[in-house]
Amino acid sequence: MAQPALSASDLVRSLGGRRVLDGVSLTAAPGHRVGLIGENGAGKSTLLRLLAGVDEPDGGAVSRPADVGFLHQEMPFDPAATIADVLDEALREAREDLAELDRLTAALAATPPDGPDHPALLAAYGIRLERAQDHAAWDADRRAEITLAGLGLGGIELGRALSALSGGQRARLALAALLVRRPTALLLDEPTNHLDDDAAAFLEEQLRALPGVVVAASHDRAFLDAVCTDLIDLDPAVDGPTRYGGGYTAYQAAKQAERDRWERRFADEQTELAALRHAVAATSRTIAANRGPRDNNKMSFGLLTNRVEQQISRRVRNAARRLDELERAQVRRPPPPLRFAVPALAGPSPDGTLLALRDVRVPGRLALDRLDLTATDRLLVTGPNGAGKSTLLAVLAGRLGAGGGEVRRRGNLRVGLLAQDSVFDRPERTAADTYMRAVGQRRAEAVPLVGLGLLAPRELGRPVGELSVGQRRRLALALLVADPPDLLLLDEPTNHLSPRLADELQDALGPGPGAIVVASHDRWLRSRWPGRELHLPAPA
Repeated sequence: MAQPALSASDLVRSLGGRRVLDGVSLTAAPGHRVGLIGENGAGKSTLLRLLAGVDEPDGGAVSRPADVGFLHQEMPFDPAATIADVLDEALREAREDLAELDRLTAALAATPPDGPDHPALLAAYGIRLERAQDHAAWDADRRAEITLAGLGLGGIELGRALSALSGGQRARLALAALLVRRPTALLLDEPTNHLDDDAAAFLEEQLRALPGVVVAASHDRAFLDAVCTDLIDLDPAVDGPTRYGGGYTAYQAAKQAERDRWERRFADEQTELAALRHAVAATSRTIAANRGPRDNNKMSFGLLTNRVEQQISRRVRNAARRLDELERAQVRRPPPPLRFAVPALAGPSPDGTLLALRDVRVPGRLALDRLDLTATDRLLVTGPNGAGKSTLLAVLAGRLGAGGGEVRRRGNLRVGLLAQDSVFDRPERTAADTYMRAVGQRRAEAVPLVGLGLLAPRELGRPVGELSVGQRRRLALALLVADPPDLLLLDEPTNHLSPRLADELQDALGPGPGAIVVASHDRWLRSRWPGRELHLPAPA
């Protein structure tokens, strides 16, 4: 029995008075792994929720397999549940399949082949057997152990409550539960946000081996390259959302070529429109301006004028017809893409050492003997989950003590930290108002929020609480770079950024004034890092 495809046709969805999706269609056959990309707010998470059936569209329809798994950006489990509870639920279907196969086997053994119940039992057995094979039910318990270990959760006691896990651990557990289940259609929202190198490689291997449908919204350029057979770009395009074959590398070239074609077509059409409008206006004036002849030449002049006017009128009608057609069918102006336009990420600093750490010890979280940061440093902090990357940034920012160690800071050192979670105290305030109140009116006028290229103009007047996770993160980044500190600390800065904006942020991290420390799992960023690197080992 062939596995069903996942398909959507002409989906429309409005949120907060804004149309997020407008006529989006998608078909994903078993074996296809589709990546959803686009700017924050383009509708990736909204589309996943519609595909999963969590939300209903305002228009259009979705046809989905009965067995759909959906990874939310928020943990879907009760905090009081344990890891064992989550795994039991993930294994429930496989165990039910095996128990039903045992029951059907016993029933078939007790039923004569020529008995009236035998055909129905045999058909039920075949259906259940195929389902068990598709979900690899016999291997489910071993797969659960392998998956927990592969996602860095193997050393945690199964009786631990979810409330005692870190945010990253809970996210990885939710992902592990889906991989153990092996649903026919797997929908993932930013699946690599909390994964280190080994865990990301494990996930990619698992997804490539799945026989069903995978649809993933992701900012992770390395993940998109390694996993996806197709990419759907939800950003504005001349013909709407566009599907590209291949991974991110192939998409980059195709996307730029498409943008160039759109801009050329728009320019050519505007040139033709201007010429047609001029032609219609000029020839109409020519006919109106013709004057009558002298009396002794009226007949010959009338014949000639009639022929000329007929020719001119025909040209006017043809030009007017073409003008009307082109005005109705012309492509809209390509919207300017967001550009991360900021002169410097960190402020200018005098030469010398900004900050020095000695013998930092945060029990269970960080052990670091020495670190010196100079005024123009570019430091990349890497390491597996739990190695202490975020903890180190918190110590550098002065939000966490050194545990008996020593922290020496240059006098009047200005430090800014972009944490992984962007939380605003007044979610009812608009993005523009939040920005102005945080940086001050004079600075907001000198460095306008829209000029940074991190939020589109239509998003400035929206309440912060209505912005997507990625848009709130961009706003938090804008607050830091509007008045750059001497030392800028970025914790997983490319999380929730579109791939293209992540490319531009990475370019902005190059040589310049001020010091920047980045903690990141982003393999694409790390492979192109321009500065030095500090690797923190896994906790003992």
